Amino acid sequence: MKKLTRTLIASVAAGLMATSSFAMTSAEHKTAKDRISAEYKAAKERCDGMNGNAKDICTKEAKGAEDVAKAELESQYKPSERNTRKLAEARADAEYNVAKEKCDDQQGNAKDVCVKDAKAAHVKAKENAKVAAAQAKPANTAAGQGAAVAEARKDASAEKNEANYKAARERCDAMSGDAKSKCVDDAKRMYSQN
Repeated sequence: MKKLTRTLIASVAAGLMATSSFAMTSAEHKTAKDRISAEYKAAKERCDGMNGNAKDICTKEAKGAEDVAKAELESQYKPSERNTRKLAEARADAEYNVAKEKCDDQQGNAKDVCVKDAKAAHVKAKENAKVAAAQAKPANTAAGQGAAVAEARKDASAEKNEANYKAARERCDAMSGDAKSKCVDDAKRMYSQN
């Protein structure tokens, strides 16, 4: 029994020392923030040499990288469920903004489909982050956590199906007559829409 107690105490002490060695000081946090700002400015300057939509895409990529880096930094500096969720959302938003900007190179229905596909991917990423947050959140009982995760998955599935349906319906707009009607009906059936 004494051996088990000593082992447990040693393990806890080692864990505390390991945790404290990973803790970021406020000076390290400030240095990292300054580095992120400098990297953003350098990336933005590279974009200044471009023209048209290529410049817009480059600018969105630079801003997205900055936002993700800031969210990662906060997640490391102050680990919490909230900051983990913010990091996942920052990644989803950055990818969405770039994807949407890339759609500007297209025209007509192809552009509309591109935007809807980007939105569907954005919804999927955000809903997956909500499910992950529900899985990570501690609950009083395993059944309580299971119910919360199941509810989050159900809501996420509904949101993803709706976004995917809108993208599929947009693809149908390129068709006409019976082909379009069949396409819309198939999309409704596939994504459980009424």
